[in-house]
Amino acid sequence: MTTVTSIHDETEPHELRRHFGPVGLVSLGIGSIIGAGIFVVTGQAAADYAGPGIVVSFAIAGVGCLFAALCYAELASMIPVAGSAYTYGYATLGRFWGWVIGWDLVLEYLCAAATVAVGWSGYFASLMQEIGLPVPDALVSAPLMVDATGHLALSGAILNVPAIVIILVLSAALIVGVRSSATLNNLMVVVKLAIVALVILFGLPLIKSANLTPFIPPPGPKFGEFGWGGVLRASGVIFFAYIGFDAVSVAAQEAKNPQRDMPIGILGSLVICTVLYMLMALTMTGLAPYWTLEVANPASAAVQSAGPKLAWLSPFVDFGAIVGLASVILISLYGQSRIFYSMARDALLPKLFAAIHPQFRTPWLGTVITCIIAGALAGALPLSILGELVSIGTLAAFVIVCTGVLILRRTHPNAKRPFRVPFSPVVPILGILVCGLMMYWLPIDTWLRLIVWFAIGLVVWLIYGSRRTAVPRWRLDE
Repeated sequence: MTTVTSIHDETEPHELRRHFGPVGLVSLGIGSIIGAGIFVVTGQAAADYAGPGIVVSFAIAGVGCLFAALCYAELASMIPVAGSAYTYGYATLGRFWGWVIGWDLVLEYLCAAATVAVGWSGYFASLMQEIGLPVPDALVSAPLMVDATGHLALSGAILNVPAIVIILVLSAALIVGVRSSATLNNLMVVVKLAIVALVILFGLPLIKSANLTPFIPPPGPKFGEFGWGGVLRASGVIFFAYIGFDAVSVAAQEAKNPQRDMPIGILGSLVICTVLYMLMALTMTGLAPYWTLEVANPASAAVQSAGPKLAWLSPFVDFGAIVGLASVILISLYGQSRIFYSMARDALLPKLFAAIHPQFRTPWLGTVITCIIAGALAGALPLSILGELVSIGTLAAFVIVCTGVLILRRTHPNAKRPFRVPFSPVVPILGILVCGLMMYWLPIDTWLRLIVWFAIGLVVWLIYGSRRTAVPRWRLDE
């Protein structure tokens, strides 16, 4: 029987502590998934692409995510090592493709943290406005914007200061220790789930059928402007909101029993969050006309549009969004630091990215670098660019993971698989097709930015990664 074994002993000083159980992993996934999709991107995608059909978009994205999640669960149970899709790509496709997927994940997690920080800033400004302490617009907006022609232009703002501050604070929490960060995350998950439940319970009875008619608005002159084309494009735009289960797989080396607990954490968090996404999207587009939701705080805007019967809930929604989005930022920063950690230990990045703090036992230098880059992105770039970059990076990672399952089934058919993807190879192939199609539906500008990012990565690979070798932290033993 073939099995995947970690080469490094768990007692070595550079190893991470194992403290996540199944409940903690499900909470980790929910903490990452619930947030940006509900509190930020739903409004933009509904207003620009799908209208009330955003509910269908979430269903499509959820199905594609389910296929990918099953593939993640199989590989995570086989290769319980930190690094997520990077490690799986390395194990199945080789060192170069491991670098490619690792570089892709850097784009995904850095932009995810920055994207959600921008959304957090919008809700923070809304809450400050409600309590009589308004923050100047110039300090809660990006200095760059996308103009009517699709090009970057100056917005007149100075810097998105709250977005930078929240990244700094949460990065400090991660450096101090994952155990305390996990406790903080669990508390934030409880708060935001309570707020989401309140909006659904009190908002659903007040939805207006007129706001949901037509459910899928007539298509515009271009593909992706409403109609079914808009529903499909919206599914790609909002897809990054599902990266929570990906963050669960990053924690494999800190799970108590990864072979058993990783599939539970991945699939459990995905199912719970997909149902909540669809209900919340229906509530928001039913309470307010979809074209009014392209604001920084669409959830509270939808609640306010319902009038006095629901206006009392608006401050609680802002508070819940602030808490909920903070947990997503926390986990995105956590995931990126662990990707850096894994790539550095495989000599694909300098060793400083794998430096473990002697007291806190966390990869502190990698976390500091993540904080600096994510903070710069959040402070300077608009939500639309960041969100679409995360989506295309996430979808590319999912395609590679699904491909990895197919390859390992052929190259190591007798490997020990505590969790097996059902109906293989059908499920992995469907995952490749659905995720690939959602990538295709994304705007061409997003594809161009992805190409530029990979061109930069290829230069880094040629200068550094290709010139160094390291023994992998896992092996396939017969």
